This record gives sequence, structure tokens and C-alpha cells, in this order.
Amino acid sequence: MFDLFLQGGSYQMSLLTVELICMLFAAWKAPAWVKEIGLLALVTGIFLQILGMYHAFGVIQQAGDISLSLLLGGFKVSFISIMYGMLIYGASLVIRMLQKPKI
Repeated sequence: MFDLFLQGGSYQMSLLTVELICMLFAAWKAPAWVKEIGLLALVTGIFLQILGMYHAFGVIQQAGDISLSLLLGGFKVSFISIMYGMLIYGASLVIRMLQKPKI
């Protein structure tokens, strides 16, 4: 798990981890914000993936001929931040469902 954290980029994954901590704190203090913070984590993950791919495509354009395995390895790494954001969003939905009053 720590290897995925490092592969995803320390800045990007730290930003998502801060959003996770904020969501857990909101579950305790401000339950109405849990889903919104989870959605913010999802959007942040998508943005970070697009940003990473933009930078990677710029490097590929400068380098010229790149092997397919190297390109697919980069795609694999770019999906780490979006998967983490999706997990945070999923956790926010579960927390939100548990906090709702029962009918």
C-alpha cells in the first residue's frame, strides 16, 4: 500500500489523504459535509490524473519514439490517484448512509 502511495506521487496522494482526514473529521463534527468532501476527493483524483497524463504526454512528445510497455506503465500509475479518490468517495457514501436516520 505504501508503494502505491509513493508511485502515485507524494504531493498528489498527500492531498487526497488530507481530504480523507477532513472527511473523517467531518463525520464526527459536521455530518452534512461528508458526502461533499468525498465528492471533492473524487474530483481531485480525476484532476490529478488528467494533470499527470498531460505532463506525461508532453514528455512523450519531446522524446519521440516510446515503447508501448512504458506508455502502459505510465497509464497504470496515472490511475492510482483516481482509484484513491474513488475509494474516499465510496467511504463517504457509506458513512453518509450509516449516519442517516432509520425510517
